[in-house]
Amino acid sequence: MEKALLLMNLVLIFAASCQQSATAPYLERDTTISKSNSFSEIFLDSLILEQFISNQHPDIKDATRLRNFYNSRNYQYAWFTKEGLAEQTLAFWNLQQNYITLSKDSMLADSSLSASLQAFVADDPTVTRPSREMTELNLTMHFFKYAEHAYAGRIDPEELQWHIPRKKVNEMVLLDSLIANKGQGLESWEPLNRQYNMMEKYLEQYNDLEMRRGTDSIVTPRKMIFREGDSSAVLIQIKKKLASLNDYNSSDTSAVYNPEFIPAVKQFQKRHGLKQQSIINATFMAVLNTPFKERIRQMLINMERFRWLPKEPPGKFILANIPEFRLRVFEGSRKTLDMDIIVGKAANKTIIFNDMLEYVVFSPYWNVPSSIVRNEILPAMEANRQYLRSKNMEITGYSGGLPVIRQRPGGSNSLGLVKFIFPNDYNIYFHDTPAKSLFREEYRAFSHGCIRLAEPEKLASYLLSDQAHWTPEKIKQAMQGSRENWVRLKTPIPVVITYFTAWVDKDGLLNFRNDVYGHDKRMAGLLFSKK
Repeated sequence: MEKALLLMNLVLIFAASCQQSATAPYLERDTTISKSNSFSEIFLDSLILEQFISNQHPDIKDATRLRNFYNSRNYQYAWFTKEGLAEQTLAFWNLQQNYITLSKDSMLADSSLSASLQAFVADDPTVTRPSREMTELNLTMHFFKYAEHAYAGRIDPEELQWHIPRKKVNEMVLLDSLIANKGQGLESWEPLNRQYNMMEKYLEQYNDLEMRRGTDSIVTPRKMIFREGDSSAVLIQIKKKLASLNDYNSSDTSAVYNPEFIPAVKQFQKRHGLKQQSIINATFMAVLNTPFKERIRQMLINMERFRWLPKEPPGKFILANIPEFRLRVFEGSRKTLDMDIIVGKAANKTIIFNDMLEYVVFSPYWNVPSSIVRNEILPAMEANRQYLRSKNMEITGYSGGLPVIRQRPGGSNSLGLVKFIFPNDYNIYFHDTPAKSLFREEYRAFSHGCIRLAEPEKLASYLLSDQAHWTPEKIKQAMQGSRENWVRLKTPIPVVITYFTAWVDKDGLLNFRNDVYGHDKRMAGLLFSKK
């Protein structure tokens, strides 16, 4: 059965090809040949390997990997036994075909290698020993390419201004594991984080929806609004669409907006970052009518980003997701705190990077950036001679022909009553804000680049919970002080500022958000380029 499945997959690959980072270190390789990784009684001639390298002209890295891999195995075959193809060969090729089918990425399709494997699967008597040797070496090279491509990502995140260290993948360790386990338990060794695996399941669903339902657009008058108790034939279509998206699980598909339909409407709104209410309006319908093809591309873009990241990091860390306007604190995989945030506007994008949070600063001064002094404060000072006094600001010196201005601690301070410092080259930090009303907005890209917190006091209490003298009362007092007060954390906490427009939440629900900075659009140009 497994061979039949492989043969079918090989035909599909062949047809398709004719038509067209904190790093997570891996364990050291076990280079001894033992019962756990020894299965083949046939060996390569080292001269054949050198001839292959000479003829194929791989780059220095790939040539070195080939030599090291086979030398460590004493030139024992990795993909063949005396009887023919090994179990891991079938498992790997099926794994790759699933990847190509789901990702719609044909870059790994290899018609020549597919044809060779088809001949082995069919036990073609014309296959000769040199063909087996070439297939063996081509498969190893192909595995290295696949592992780098599918597990580390096709695009360098730095090309898209993601200043987060890219995950490192040790292709030889992965291949050792594949061989030792004879291709079984693939999910245990694939270096993909849990978000990727969960998104992959939804990608299958959306590929199926696109194939069965096409665009599936629901036409409604632009100003039409549906409330509980309303009746319309359009509601039948909306119920069916929400059922296909797993938001509505009732058998009722009547034309009436009944009470049991409200939870489905609110769940859809929640998954897409809309205000949760029982009203179906033009915004709701615009999001609902987003083509499946567009959602699939959005998922593939974010799955590429998930490939850059290691598996779930251990210990505490803070994650701020820009398109979601949300911050979360994790201890391992357990969420301990979350809150709404305000991020940089399109003209002052919040940078995507990671660092270590080291300080909590109570009653902070705001040292006004020179760009804001030049573009905003100087014009305001010309229009109003009392502007600095009205804003509780002062000039502390001059630099480059501009006054150096800071805002004193207090309730009107633009940083609010507390800020959180993770020293970085981008001058980005978390802080409170006096403009609390902005958190009521669905779209919250209003800042000059730093991240404003809806509940900064909660974060301060969490970060200082291991310092007993920082009681809730003392924290409140420090936030209302007249002097700036810096407090160093006992243990710095990693901060990761990310940009995901599609992910699976703690309830297992697929979420989508808008591409607030156009990063998805730029990434699509690289990821889906016909070249």
